Amino acid sequence: MASISLNNVTFIAQTPLFQNLTLVIGQGDRVGLVAGNGRGKSSLLRCITGELEPTTGEIVRTRGARVGHVSQDVPDALHGLTMREAVLDALPATERDYEAWKADVTLDGFEAPAELRERRVSALSGGWQRLMLIARCWVNEPDALLLDEPTNHLDLVNILRLERWLKTTAGNVPAIIASHDRDFLDAVTNRTLFLRPGVSRYFSLPFSAARAALEEEDAAQAAQAERELKEAAKLRKQAAKLTNIGINSGSDLLTVKAKYLKDRAARIETNVREGHRERHGEIRLANRGSHAKVLVGLDNVAVATPDGTPLFRIDKLHVFQGDRIVLLGHNGAGKSQLVRLIHRAMTGTEVPGVRVTPSLVLGYMHQALGELPTRETAEAFLSTRFRLPDQRVASLLAAAGFPIEKQNRPIAQMSYGQRSRLALLALRLTEPNFYLMDEPTNHVDISGQEALEAEILRHEATTILVSHDRRFIRNVGTRFLEVENGRLHEVDGPEAFFARMAAG
Repeated sequence: MASISLNNVTFIAQTPLFQNLTLVIGQGDRVGLVAGNGRGKSSLLRCITGELEPTTGEIVRTRGARVGHVSQDVPDALHGLTMREAVLDALPATERDYEAWKADVTLDGFEAPAELRERRVSALSGGWQRLMLIARCWVNEPDALLLDEPTNHLDLVNILRLERWLKTTAGNVPAIIASHDRDFLDAVTNRTLFLRPGVSRYFSLPFSAARAALEEEDAAQAAQAERELKEAAKLRKQAAKLTNIGINSGSDLLTVKAKYLKDRAARIETNVREGHRERHGEIRLANRGSHAKVLVGLDNVAVATPDGTPLFRIDKLHVFQGDRIVLLGHNGAGKSQLVRLIHRAMTGTEVPGVRVTPSLVLGYMHQALGELPTRETAEAFLSTRFRLPDQRVASLLAAAGFPIEKQNRPIAQMSYGQRSRLALLALRLTEPNFYLMDEPTNHVDISGQEALEAEILRHEATTILVSHDRRFIRNVGTRFLEVENGRLHEVDGPEAFFARMAAG
């Protein structure tokens, strides 16, 4: 039985990412690892594998246990291999000839289609690349799993497929799963570790229940701290009175007592535990509004692949001001193609059957973040695009979570979480009255997702979006359009679609 023990583990990278972590992860434990972007999740996983050394503390793994680690990036050396070859490549060279069947059995577990298995990794979708990395890890039969953002780039079908796989095939293997997908965490974990630079919190609960318990603890701690600080203030006030009386009366006893009260107040203030504050950049949107009631109209529009293969038709669709439309459909149904078609119409290309009100100002976010000039710095991008003074740009970037020392680094050197926040800042500065978003929560941490949801609701922003984040869809959508049987039709909500996807 494999286990992983952490004893007073601390990791400092300029500032502490986590301190004094002590816990044991054993058979049946499925730990959801939750923290903001850049707050230590990947570093902790790499410490457990031995790739990084903790600053202090000790990590003990069961002797001989094989720990499988799935990172977020696809190694360059795999891009020229087929999916099957990439999985086979993970086996020791001496086993590849006579145990090649393991690669096929492992891919069977992920229901990988035969044609994809012979496709080069570089030509696979981001979702199938993620599943290939997990298969590479699993083919060596690990005794524990460490998964770093396993649902990134996965469509809903593959998210649900991964959920089933984790519950069945990998059901008894201890796992630590770093993820920002709230519904996924609820489905596959039974423990939650909230990683914090001060005191981290560990609950024997899945994410949502653990989050509620954490908020109760934080509220109780804040209330206790407030009571203790009020007590310290009273003691200082009494000490000041005694000091004045002692000076006026010449009483050494009163002076000594006043000093005692001051020392007691200082001890209370020192021992008060400062409440945890999430340190992440703000996410804000804007909505300049429009006098038009209908912002976009589509009549008898054909949606096709880039090579002209028909996907579906739209008989009639009007997008009213304030609508928040979610596009539903299986992978490859054409949701992103529709987003691209609408984007072309909104950016000046004539598209038959699509009418756009002249007052529309578009805010566009693509899942690949291709709108960001990766060779430029964040500072240069905002200064040039929006013609803002340097001081204003520096202030905006700092508020969005970019310290001064990172503002002049090329965008290509940023994490994808940072790039997403930069793209969302650019959206806000565009001051649109219409948001067109394809997977806007990719790479955005949980606090950022919740902030984005709140901003969309607060500004009553007119939106068309594609997302595979079930909770985001439920929280934001007001209208739901499903691509099915060659048509786009409106449905009452997303639950029936989710149920069909879960049933396979």
